[in-house]
Amino acid sequence: MISTAMVSGSLPNKFDKIAQAGFQNVDLFEKDFTGFSGTAQDVVDLAKNRGLVMRSLDSVEGFEGTKDEERKRALLQLNQKLDLLKQLGIGQLQVRASSNPNASDDEDVLRKDLNELANVASQKNIRIAYQALPWASTIKCALQAQQIIRQIDDPHLGLCLDSMLLMGDGSRPAKYRDIDGKYVFQVNLFDLHRNTYHTPFSPMMKGMLPGQGHLNIAGLIRLLVNRGYQGVWSIGGTGQHSELSMSSVSATDAYRALVNVLDEVRQSTPNANFDLPELTDRVYASGIEFIEFAVDDDSQIEITNLLSSLRFRKERVHKTKAVELWRQGAINIVVNSDPVGFAGKAFQKYGPIVCDMGLRVKDAEGTVKRATSLGAPKFSQILGDNELDIPAINGVGGNVVHFIDEKSNLHHVWDIEFERAETVSKSQPAGLRRVDHIAQTMQHHEMQSWLLYYLSTFEMEKTPIVDVADPAGVITSQAIQSPEGEVRLNLNGVIQNNTFAGNFLSGNVDAGVQHIAFTTDNIFETSAILADADFPRLEISPNYYTAIMSEFALDPKLVDQMREGNILYSRRGDGEYFQIYSQPIFNGFFFEIVERRSGYAGYGAKNAPIRLAAQNEYQQSRDNVA
Repeated sequence: MISTAMVSGSLPNKFDKIAQAGFQNVDLFEKDFTGFSGTAQDVVDLAKNRGLVMRSLDSVEGFEGTKDEERKRALLQLNQKLDLLKQLGIGQLQVRASSNPNASDDEDVLRKDLNELANVASQKNIRIAYQALPWASTIKCALQAQQIIRQIDDPHLGLCLDSMLLMGDGSRPAKYRDIDGKYVFQVNLFDLHRNTYHTPFSPMMKGMLPGQGHLNIAGLIRLLVNRGYQGVWSIGGTGQHSELSMSSVSATDAYRALVNVLDEVRQSTPNANFDLPELTDRVYASGIEFIEFAVDDDSQIEITNLLSSLRFRKERVHKTKAVELWRQGAINIVVNSDPVGFAGKAFQKYGPIVCDMGLRVKDAEGTVKRATSLGAPKFSQILGDNELDIPAINGVGGNVVHFIDEKSNLHHVWDIEFERAETVSKSQPAGLRRVDHIAQTMQHHEMQSWLLYYLSTFEMEKTPIVDVADPAGVITSQAIQSPEGEVRLNLNGVIQNNTFAGNFLSGNVDAGVQHIAFTTDNIFETSAILADADFPRLEISPNYYTAIMSEFALDPKLVDQMREGNILYSRRGDGEYFQIYSQPIFNGFFFEIVERRSGYAGYGAKNAPIRLAAQNEYQQSRDNVA
């Protein structure tokens, strides 16, 4: 279930998005009804025509603890809401604990008032899902609310729980092991980043979709299932934060988040009986099979010159299309200048761009099945002679993700669709072994959406978000990777469009691959080979090397080597990290060469401002020449 407060647009538009995403149940936010010009019956028809069931109404604050005129007004309002529910055919009303500063917090008074609330609801056969709020004047804690509700023991009065309010102060699910599922009527799911845990809580708190933050939502669901809860799980919340948090959230993202977390619980909890689509397991991506560029004749020369300076070799050409395969180590770079097909269309729309990448998986068809079950669009195109139908989905921005497995002929794609190039360079490789990581740049508001896309489809772990200082603003970065690091992705969210990353998007797509890093076993040997090949590397300020020699107590001879090769350095514990960057091409795309030593698992985040300053300086100098 999802609250209409989570989705933008008019009420009919919200219903459309919710139904198209795959939801069947709706929690109607009262302001969506009061802002709608039609009748209650019109709303009923709108929902029914889209196959939606309105199960709950989120609207009213409790009257408990009040007296005299305030109590009369609250009771009148309550009866009006219950009458509205009858017209809408909704069987449950969410009631928030009173925040009236004049309300009494005497537990005997509160018990008496909640008992009256249950009696009023009973007369109209409506269930009340009552929610304690940390900032309320009366009942602040779900455990206190349950104690009172248990004493009343009326089937028309139960609890409404909110994962963010239960665990947003750092509490673990085990704190609520005494919750009895019999008394729980609804559970609303919100997430939070660890660095935004709130103490004290505030009605202005802003939540995230499950999986985007760090709350143990799966653990909470598992606990409540084991405590006997069998009701619906809702994306949304009771109170002001539901209205403030995600009024423009994608209903597809919400569906993906909900199904993903419930599927995770279902796999490990025998008595978790959720009404979910059949899903294959989350996919273990064991490597990056290829990366494909869409280019025209001019940009083909630009990218292949850069690949040549990295000592890649053009080893194969497509049998029927203007497509080349460039290789080094286990790295396959496809350069597609064919004007027909997806790559041709991508170039026409965006210019030179990484349009496709292939991931190695155990089951390509199963991977697509899981991704599409979670809302990812399946990709297909007309195939030519001798072309394999490789399972694929639409990925980030304007690109596609293909999946290669060994269960079929898919891993023979280079032999089936390609033939050897007439001449293959005999130049010495630069020692590049494999793709270390791929960095995808996107608008900041889309970052969490793509994070959820990857985490729900693949077995990946996320790192804490890092803010990177660009001379023109801030870029938000989050890295995710497969358990053993075979596939690493950096998601970079652009806040200011005049940053280096922002300029990449302004002339490109809403999201796309901005840089690709290759790994080497010896950065200094690779650097020497690249120098012989006239590799156009990014120049780093000499001041940087003075600073790192002092910061890390490095050998001056080592620092001289790094300065000569424009090599950046980072260290964490015993782990060391070395980086070389190419000068940018196209509209800000670049390559990176890295060496990891002694288990270094990061990405040299402290060097990002240095790299960005150098890239901006390079861009300005090129603009001045132009």
